[in-house]
Amino acid sequence: VQLQASGGGLVQAGGSLRLSCTASGLGFSKYAVGWCRQAPGQARECVAAISWGGTSTFYVDSVKGRFTISRDNAKNTVYLQMNRLKPEDTAVYYCAGRQDYSSTYYYTTPYEYDYWGQGTQVTVSS
Repeated sequence: VQLQASGGGLVQAGGSLRLSCTASGLGFSKYAVGWCRQAPGQARECVAAISWGGTSTFYVDSVKGRFTISRDNAKNTVYLQMNRLKPEDTAVYYCAGRQDYSSTYYYTTPYEYDYWGQGTQVTVSS
C-alpha cells in the first residue's frame, strides 16, 4: 500500500487545518493508521491513531480536545482535523499504516508502523 499525505500549510495560531491520508493499493480498510509528526531537531512522535474499524482512537495529551482523527474506508482516506492550532504544533506530519487482524487495535509509536506517507508541512505562526 502507498500513502499520500496532504492538507498542510501555514496558519495562524488558533486556526484549523484538515490533513488527509489517501491510500492506494488493496487492503487499506484493514490497516490501523496513525498521524505522526516531527519538528526540527526532535524525535518523531505519533499524535493520533485509529483502528481500521474506526471505533478505537488514540491522542497524545498535547492534542487531546483539539485534534480529531477519522476515516472513510470507502474512500481509502484517513483525516486529521486540527483545531485551535498552536505554534508548537509546527512540524512535518506523516501518516503511517500497519495491517492488523483486530478491528479495534491501533499503534501509538512510530516504530510500530510498516508504511509511511511522504509528509506534509504544518506551520503555525504566533
